[in-house]
Amino acid sequence: MSRRRPARRRTTRRRRKQDRALTTGVTAVVTISLAVATVQWLLAHWWVLIIVGVLAAGVGALWVQRIRQRAEWARVRAQALRMRIAEIDALDHRAFEFVVRDLMRRDGCRAERVGGAGDDACDVRAVDPVGRVWAIQCKHKRDGERGSAVGVGVLQQVNGTARQVHGADVAVVLTNGRFSSKAVPWGGRHRIHLVDRRLLGEWAEGSRPLWDLLDRIPPSRRPTVLS
Repeated sequence: MSRRRPARRRTTRRRRKQDRALTTGVTAVVTISLAVATVQWLLAHWWVLIIVGVLAAGVGALWVQRIRQRAEWARVRAQALRMRIAEIDALDHRAFEFVVRDLMRRDGCRAERVGGAGDDACDVRAVDPVGRVWAIQCKHKRDGERGSAVGVGVLQQVNGTARQVHGADVAVVLTNGRFSSKAVPWGGRHRIHLVDRRLLGEWAEGSRPLWDLLDRIPPSRRPTVLS
């Protein structure tokens, strides 16, 4: 009995292999037959291929057109962004940062909001059309100009990280309020650009980019037609 068991096992294994081989062969034959039949049918009905091609081209064209329309709509919305200072006052600090980001995008920048915990004194980082990097610290005041003034301490934080950490060419502190009497000269000495309530309102409501409203902006990183 012990001698017959190995023989039976070998026979069973051979049968299983034969069955698998037969199944694979039948599947291959059926697949090839269907493929040949499909090709023959398409050759006999060539006009179907033309219709399918035209439909596919139409769908592809519509898809590309929709993508272009969405991009154009986004560009138009960004360029049309205008905000009054009263609307900015009604925002919270987080929404204020997103508005500053969108205003930079309106002006043609690549801009991202980076504010939050561990932002190293930069709420919005942007690259303008001529390659300058902007690090913007946003200070939203609920009471606007009647609120507490932005002091030298905020400017010192920006001065310590804008260029060293964020690689900024232009360091900005921006508020819908006001700056203290000491902050204004301190910012001038350390090349920190201050955007107060008046300047913010002019930028947000108008069509001029921020760099046209600020003094002593560093030159572009990229060559321009006038360079």
